Amino acid sequence: MTAENVQRPSRRERIADRLRSARETYGRMGRASRISLWLIVLIVGAAVLAPVVAPYSPYQENYDRSLQSPSVDHPAGTDLTGRDVLSRIIFGTRVSLAVGVGSVLLGVLLGVPIGSVGGYFGGWIDEFAMRSMDVVISFPALVLALAIIGVVGGSLWNLILVIGVVFSPQYARLIHGEVLSIKESEYVEAAQGIGLGNVSVLWRHILPNAIGPVIVQATFHVALAIIIEASLSFLGLGVQPPQPTWGVMIADGRRYLPAEWWISVFPGFAIMITVLAFNLLGDGLREVYDPQLVDQ
Repeated sequence: MTAENVQRPSRRERIADRLRSARETYGRMGRASRISLWLIVLIVGAAVLAPVVAPYSPYQENYDRSLQSPSVDHPAGTDLTGRDVLSRIIFGTRVSLAVGVGSVLLGVLLGVPIGSVGGYFGGWIDEFAMRSMDVVISFPALVLALAIIGVVGGSLWNLILVIGVVFSPQYARLIHGEVLSIKESEYVEAAQGIGLGNVSVLWRHILPNAIGPVIVQATFHVALAIIIEASLSFLGLGVQPPQPTWGVMIADGRRYLPAEWWISVFPGFAIMITVLAFNLLGDGLREVYDPQLVDQ
């Protein structure tokens, strides 16, 4: 039998398999993880529909309403310049999710190919790939991000780039261990025996079975990236005003604590809820993908 004789599933069959796998994954998740998933859907929906959902423009200033406490007109109060805090929180969701998801995607795109190629081929390729990743991972994530942002400056794209680079070694090491384990499997040897090339074996047979832990780690990293972005913005090194971000809002409100508490408390609450949702989702996915937890 040769590679040409192997019947490949159609595109419709592959889509159906993925949908079936997604339903099975959802069914095996715990109640807390399911609730967190739907909460994330609501948060993403609020970010996408921010111009429709937000009651006011996040940039609209009205000094006659400066530092008003929460009320019917302004459920989360107003800041020093009279801007609606709730509207700024909703629009700030866009920045947090963009940095969180964008940096994780970049980290996966950088780390997974490096770790999988090194683990599959071994030898000097593996040594070079993993030692280069060790150099990056030896620095604490927030410290390295602070150092790089201090040089290149704070912006949305710079944050995504820096945090993605910081995360990439962890994905490289994670997928590296999975590939080392899976490449010795019988079905991989069978695929090689029928004449499939290295790229085809790695892409079609090894990575689909090794990607589970990466997905779990990605959910935790989204939460961590949101915290890093808020921390950098709080220090004035993140996305710059007047763009509303949760970290900047907390920094702006700290001067008015404890009297005008709502300026800092509500953005902090948004960070807490979002990070908790992604962490609970990660716990649920870990229960699904971790063989040791599945067997219990």
